[in-house]
Amino acid sequence: MAEGPRAAFIALPDRALLSVTGAPRLKFLHSILSNDVEGLKPGQGRRAALMDVKGHLLAFVRVRVDPDAVRIEISGNRRDAVEQAFVHYRVGTPVRFAARPEGVVAVLGPDARGALARAAGEVPELEEEAHVRARIGGVEVAVVRAGDVPGRGYVLHVPPEGAEAVAAALAAAGAAAISREQLDALRIEHGRPWYGPDVTEENLLHETGLLREYHSPTKGCYVGQEVVARLEGRGGHVNKMIRGLRLASPAAPGDVVDAEGKEVGRVTTAGVSSRLGPVALAYVHRSKSDPGSLVDVAGARATVVALPFAEAE
Repeated sequence: MAEGPRAAFIALPDRALLSVTGAPRLKFLHSILSNDVEGLKPGQGRRAALMDVKGHLLAFVRVRVDPDAVRIEISGNRRDAVEQAFVHYRVGTPVRFAARPEGVVAVLGPDARGALARAAGEVPELEEEAHVRARIGGVEVAVVRAGDVPGRGYVLHVPPEGAEAVAAALAAAGAAAISREQLDALRIEHGRPWYGPDVTEENLLHETGLLREYHSPTKGCYVGQEVVARLEGRGGHVNKMIRGLRLASPAAPGDVVDAEGKEVGRVTTAGVSSRLGPVALAYVHRSKSDPGSLVDVAGARATVVALPFAEAE
């Protein structure tokens, strides 16, 4: 987090949790999600996509395995849609679903683990998507090493009655509360498109640049697999893909990306980086998606950048 706090936190109100119980819960999830989850053990987790049969993205989820249940973290206000899809595909499988009340808080920055350790007493080094229980501000929370948070930070699953105490404990441990605008600038820098602002039901996984993170090339059948396999067989070529934009002036979500007077894309998230100035995430037609391509956004020149910006600089 260049020129920013070494540890920061922010609540993510568009994320929610769903509990999945029943003996075949992991086998059921494995049969419909894009990533390999059947072999996960308690304390482990994985990110995956839920698609329809045409390969359109219904949701990005985090699978968190506990001894008695699987907790599904769902981004982009999509919990109801995910539960409906689960019910549709259950088809007699003895699994049950229940909404969970916990909220989601992101903790990020170079000293994120240090701040968590100071707030909780101790937080072990965790592999990506692994999780532990901890007490922060007297509140028991789940601490997850989150690969979708800028800088591969953490998410906390916090009971609603403990939200204020957890925020106060994080602040006392040296973490700064940041705004959504600050978070978005960091997401752009780190090349982290999220479901909701950047990814919708209209998108395919190949368009997001996240195929390797959310998909296992070796697992068996899942919903949408035929579309993914067909695209892979064609070299992964899609008509548009998400890219970074380095801008001459600030942009806004929904702004048209054009080249020589022709629309070639749309901005999904925009912000101002303390390090890079005005930046954005945008879907760009493949004809203009090569790094270094020049385009225009809201009448100002912009340069297409490979994600993440941190590696492109």
